[in-house]
Amino acid sequence: MTTIKTVTLPDLGEGLTESDLVEWVVAVGDTVELNQVVAEVETAKALVQLPSPYAGVVAELLVEPGVTVPVGTALLTISVEEPVTAAAEPEPAPATDDTPVSTEPAAPERTSVLVGYGPLVEGSSRPRRRSKSADWAAAHAVADDVGLALAGGRIGPRVLPPVRKLAHDLGVDLNKMVGSGKDGMITRDDVLRAVSGVEVSPAARRPDALSAAHRPGLARPLKEAPTPPEAATREVRTPVAGVRKQTAAAMVASAFTAPHASTSLTVDVTPTLELVEAFRADRALEGHRISILTLVAKAVTIAVGRNPSLNAHWDEAVGEIVQYGYVNLGIAAATPRGLLVPNIKDADRLRLPELADAIGHLTREARAGTTTPADLGGGTITITNIGVFGVDTGTPILVPGQAAIVATGAIRRQPWEFRDQVALRSVMTLSVSFDHRLVDGAEAARFLADVGRILAHPGTVLALV
Repeated sequence: MTTIKTVTLPDLGEGLTESDLVEWVVAVGDTVELNQVVAEVETAKALVQLPSPYAGVVAELLVEPGVTVPVGTALLTISVEEPVTAAAEPEPAPATDDTPVSTEPAAPERTSVLVGYGPLVEGSSRPRRRSKSADWAAAHAVADDVGLALAGGRIGPRVLPPVRKLAHDLGVDLNKMVGSGKDGMITRDDVLRAVSGVEVSPAARRPDALSAAHRPGLARPLKEAPTPPEAATREVRTPVAGVRKQTAAAMVASAFTAPHASTSLTVDVTPTLELVEAFRADRALEGHRISILTLVAKAVTIAVGRNPSLNAHWDEAVGEIVQYGYVNLGIAAATPRGLLVPNIKDADRLRLPELADAIGHLTREARAGTTTPADLGGGTITITNIGVFGVDTGTPILVPGQAAIVATGAIRRQPWEFRDQVALRSVMTLSVSFDHRLVDGAEAARFLADVGRILAHPGTVLALV
């Protein structure tokens, strides 16, 4: 018995109420297995792969890429073959000589579970590979479905999913475009022309104006017209969504909720750089990429232990100050998707090699777009390394809910007083922004002085812990 199952956007945790559908990885007619990835969605915190809770055939895609949908929204339907129970089956008619006997094997029983739960169906096979021509035909079949649904106003203009994604990435509004492809289909060239500002001639908009670029097997036109220099893009609009939307909202909330204050300190970090080189030459630490950021992170966790007010939270709802007995150290990372701040859980309990590994893992995951919501939530204090951009100092905005954020500037070789003489030394400026409701200026100064002291004289750690 065939039934149609609806797959909805699940609750992805961390208080997230909506997601952007980035890309479908299946098409109508594809066979999917249980827990097979069918789409990628972007939450306000991470890019998440969405698995299928059913095994069957994709019947309909209900949401177009680039659309923001709330939790519980129907995303797609899947046609599922379910076994008929014995109670529902009619009594078999008595066999006669004229009754044909079926030799077909019984259909295997399939199991449906919620997203992310339960084992994969044993014995299930992966979707058979189709030829490029079959993929092309399936894509146009999807386009025809889109055209039929357009009459009901549910789905937007006629466009294939890869072209829609390109338009989404470039900030092109497809609803304002007229396609030059067959039956008004919006093509890749149409999107690129919209970005460059080149108008499509009325003749090119005719249904029969399908260029060689839109034929199967060809990736681009046989001959492309040069783009006039005066057609250069003067304005590009990008929808505010996903990480960018969340970051903007968080920064506004932080700036207008917590009273920010900041202080800075310039220190000679030459001894710390020498220590980093010694660590890198130590075979016992081979495989652990210990950097200046690793030692800054270690210094921050030590200084927090001596100045706990910087590792706290102002709970407005109940009128309490929450003092953390652990350090979940956030590491701000600039990624193609925007600013992400994953954090290292219980960073204060990690040895230096473990801390180095954790920092490397978090930054790689952030740049690859695979950071999980769990990695992004629960931070207590943050480090942002603005020095990688050649900047000496700055006043970073607090991560909402945190009491402090430390910024590390660029390391400069410059004249510095050293042993009563002037010498070239490696110098770095540290700055800290803090919530003045939680942290007094004196406490912030003592905290920053402790961090600077450790980096200027690493041996003093023995006296501090």
